[in-house]
Amino acid sequence: VQLQASGGGLVQAGGSLRLSCVVSGRTFRSLHMGWFRQAPGKEREFVASISVSSGITHYAEFVEGRFTVSGDHAKNTVYLRMDSLKPEDTAVYYCAADRTPWPGTYNKASVYDYWGQGTQVTVSS
Repeated sequence: VQLQASGGGLVQAGGSLRLSCVVSGRTFRSLHMGWFRQAPGKEREFVASISVSSGITHYAEFVEGRFTVSGDHAKNTVYLRMDSLKPEDTAVYYCAADRTPWPGTYNKASVYDYWGQGTQVTVSS
């Protein structure tokens, strides 16, 4: 499985970005997809996830309704739409794929089997 993330960039506070993660090499519908982020000097943290087959989503508390994760089966792509961005959202964002998801583990980086290369998001104040 290969994951290709894109869509990061520099945006002012209050702006929006849409990250994309293209999945290849495995049946897309069988995966549970996650978005994580890592800021300088901080640990990688969970942002959002989606079960590709069911569409069930989960979000970290800090998202506060500002982000939306979605999937497009036809394009084997998962998106993370980010609105009302804040300077503290600045980080490298990674997409990840879990082949065998278990209930309650969606926010744990250790359960994800494949990772994309990351895309930088910088929010200026």
